[in-house]
Amino acid sequence: MSRWQYSRGLHELGNDMYAYLQPDGTWGWSNAGLIRDGDRCLLIDTLFDLKLTGEMLETMRRAVPAAAHIDMVVNTHANGDHCFGNELVADARIIASRRTAEEILEGTKPGQLAMLLKQAPTMGQVGAYFRHCFERFDFENITLTPPRETFEGELTLEVGDTLVHLIEVGPAHTRGDTLVHIPGERVVFTGDILFIGGHPIMWAGPTRNWLSALDRILAMDVETIVPGHGPITDKHGVVQLKSYFEYIYDETRTRFEAGMPATEAAQDIPLDRYATWTDGERIAVNVATIYRELSGGSRGSQPPGMVALFGIMTEFYFRG
Repeated sequence: MSRWQYSRGLHELGNDMYAYLQPDGTWGWSNAGLIRDGDRCLLIDTLFDLKLTGEMLETMRRAVPAAAHIDMVVNTHANGDHCFGNELVADARIIASRRTAEEILEGTKPGQLAMLLKQAPTMGQVGAYFRHCFERFDFENITLTPPRETFEGELTLEVGDTLVHLIEVGPAHTRGDTLVHIPGERVVFTGDILFIGGHPIMWAGPTRNWLSALDRILAMDVETIVPGHGPITDKHGVVQLKSYFEYIYDETRTRFEAGMPATEAAQDIPLDRYATWTDGERIAVNVATIYRELSGGSRGSQPPGMVALFGIMTEFYFRG
């Protein structure tokens, strides 16, 4: 059992390492992190909108006065719930993998989400599902602020005397997922390579990359693991997610080889021990991504557009 309660706000991990948690970890309710050494601070991810990010930064400043000035920001990947608040720390060095920086610029913008929310009442079940996921966030008046520094593979940063290793493990969840490892403190922030208590969603794939990323975490000498969504965990949480992907991949391959359509396959796979996890409809995207792999899709090939993927999940969400 985790030593930390899964409650909203800032949680000290020890030695000036902090996790900022947002229960219940479903759509948009992501985690972030703060590393301080002396008067230097590194922020791991911003949040989905300016209000949430501002509240997080104010909480950090009250608890850690040095956080009044954030020196560096790392965006672990391109999803908006990990980078749309960047404008509030725009004077910092904002760093991400090259693929993440490209995907932020090429992907869904805050204004597009705001427009879709306005249009949702006219979009039938897809609109209803979109509102279910996102209506609690405010995407108006956000200035997209992408990373200005990029890397490929690995990069080591210094926060005072603390070494922070950035390890690119994507494409998996997205095109350029990054782990943030603090070896001296036996802590790793995983971004959305790790979901705890909720179904992950594999926008990019391939599955083997995600499994390799989980194996990389398991090989680390870490005891505290902060996921992108869900409560703080340890390696047990990593093992659970690895088992999930192995199960879903094997079940999907069986149905692919039998000639079953992807949507039908997603509905046919029993969720079994994962039935209590939130956002079960995400299996529809995971199965679609695995079908793309099995049919010879190239490494990191582009999935269907966001509206199409939400259409797939909508059918699954309302099927009963």
